[in-house]
Amino acid sequence: MTMIDIIAGARPNFMKIAPIIHAMEARRAAGGPLRHRLVHTGQHYDARMSGDFFEQLGIPLPDVNLEVGSGTQAEQTAAIMVRYEKLLLQAPSALCLVVGDVTSTMACAITAQKMKIRVAHVEAGIRSGDWSMPEEINRMTTDAVSNWFFTTSAFANDTLRRSGVADERIFFVGNTMIDTLLANMERLRPPVFWNDLALEPGGYFVLTLHRPSNVDGSTHLERLLTALGEGTRGVPIIFSVHPRTRKTLRALSSLPSNLYFVDPQPYLEFNHLVRHAKAVITDSGGITEETSVMGVPCMTLRDSTERPETVSVGTNEILGTDPAAVRAALDRLFTHGWKKGGIPEKWDGRTGERIVAVLEGLLA
Repeated sequence: MTMIDIIAGARPNFMKIAPIIHAMEARRAAGGPLRHRLVHTGQHYDARMSGDFFEQLGIPLPDVNLEVGSGTQAEQTAAIMVRYEKLLLQAPSALCLVVGDVTSTMACAITAQKMKIRVAHVEAGIRSGDWSMPEEINRMTTDAVSNWFFTTSAFANDTLRRSGVADERIFFVGNTMIDTLLANMERLRPPVFWNDLALEPGGYFVLTLHRPSNVDGSTHLERLLTALGEGTRGVPIIFSVHPRTRKTLRALSSLPSNLYFVDPQPYLEFNHLVRHAKAVITDSGGITEETSVMGVPCMTLRDSTERPETVSVGTNEILGTDPAAVRAALDRLFTHGWKKGGIPEKWDGRTGERIVAVLEGLLA
């Protein structure tokens, strides 16, 4: 029996590790040698992340919760490292498997490697080139101390090779977030406000904003929302408001009348909104992956992306943060439509299976 620690610290992490756990449990039932210990660092506390959340998506409850809680980036990093080290001293594992690019990803990877425990990184090699993003620092640091790299695209493979990683340590497996999306596509359901707002498929936009460059300045955010309100030609905009964004919204003097504010939605409800939207406007990275698979037009209000395959293959376009560019893109959507796009290679719902097969070969 070989024990693997699977690390999660925030809601998106659980979406990414679920397919790996499902595949590992299926192999275990068939006599496979791997066992897992799900470690929740407690980096993000979300009241809705209760037993219902785990049951909804078939995600097991964590075996260990380090209960780190909130704090500055340095405080969280230090607390995660201290508590994970204590766990490893008491009960070491054969491998630390980390996903994504949150603080927990970096902190546990460093801790495990210093304890002479090997590290595998899921979503390795992703880069935006924007060092102002904490996630970019987390990605670079995690890859610098990882032994094995599970990648989502040829772009990520090339990034790792350029940094000196040998091919035999890189495994192009696909995207576990898409595994979760495809597994739950037929279970997506409308949010509670669907009927109250008289929403219809193709009859609304979905908006998410949380990057500091977009939401920390009230003047820029007001100009951006005004451009969106005008460019969407009266079509409702469902704005899923991040707590960071809500603070700035309170300072704005005027907002478009077709803008509807809603709280961040559960997984099944949010992706129902995305699946049936006329288009999604966002500064998130992960949403651009889901829109590409669902064939929904996507406009990213950033100057770069760590997921270029969503642009070169999928339905995403990078607009920057200039309100004029937003208006122009919306005019193009209404007048000429949007590129159809396609689904990137190996985003087929079987990534978790491929990861577990590789791990068995490496660790057995």
